[in-house]
Amino acid sequence: MSNMKLGVMGGGAWGTALAQVLSEGQPELLLWAREPEVVAQINESHENSSFLKGHRLREEIRATGELDELSDCDGILVVTPAQHLRASLSALSDTDAALILCSKGIEADTRMLMSDVTRELRPNNPLAVLSGPTFAHEVARGLPTALTLACEDEALWERLYPAIAKTAFRPYFSDDIIGAEIGGAVKNVLAIGCGVVDGAGLGQNARASLIGRGFAEMQRYGKDRGARPETLAGLCGLGDLVLTCSSTSSRNFSLGRGLGAGESAESLMSNRSTVAEGAFTAPVLQQDARSREVDMPIVDAVCALLSGEAHVRQVVERLMSRPLVAERR
Repeated sequence: MSNMKLGVMGGGAWGTALAQVLSEGQPELLLWAREPEVVAQINESHENSSFLKGHRLREEIRATGELDELSDCDGILVVTPAQHLRASLSALSDTDAALILCSKGIEADTRMLMSDVTRELRPNNPLAVLSGPTFAHEVARGLPTALTLACEDEALWERLYPAIAKTAFRPYFSDDIIGAEIGGAVKNVLAIGCGVVDGAGLGQNARASLIGRGFAEMQRYGKDRGARPETLAGLCGLGDLVLTCSSTSSRNFSLGRGLGAGESAESLMSNRSTVAEGAFTAPVLQQDARSREVDMPIVDAVCALLSGEAHVRQVVERLMSRPLVAERR
């Protein structure tokens, strides 16, 4: 048993699921939530009925609406939406806790990865990224899960993994923080594309093709930003891509499915209580890829659908009329 005191910043589905699994063997795990009703639900009924209904939470989890309480933790899992990370970290009191980033995305205004934002705001805090093929409801149920824990160095890994590794929750070490982040951010956008394929009834062949060619786009973009190919071929890249591109449990896949069925992005987003991060990442990723001259036609197609610039049939025709090249490209 680790004596590291952990806290979770973010009371959505994923933050709550992480609190549930990581509270195993802990005397107390602190979960900060922005919404007062979520704090009350967890502390009074041991359930987050707003975001993770149907899962009874361990009594060792204590929710709080006071962000400053997290500053006493040894490690803080940061699970706020990517576009709110800067504000959340800025509001956190001074602490020497290790910051474990669990948000997947690219900051809109700066095109910075979450690790870049964190290093800018908290240069003295140890930094890690936790990413991989994970559905919150399965983690909360205690089903087997493996994922990547990317750390600045092995010393930090040795410090963190005893607190994070649990009976059914298995982290694998990497020191490629950029790769872990690229995989998580890009796969969300590609999952929207796979949802479109499903919603439009284009078939299993088309979805498998999109996953394969989407992975090639992830590799091209990752290489340009300094990610290692073996990281993208692992749990936090290909593993996460396969999961989120094949299930309606994925918020991004479900969003794409609605687009494929002819619904507008605006109506789909307005009816959601949880965030489909890929919708916010897509235009930022497109802009950054173009500035780097990295070809990402599937990302372009997703952006066209999200913005209403094109319909599904037009997007498919564009993709199918692209020049034929060697697959390695």
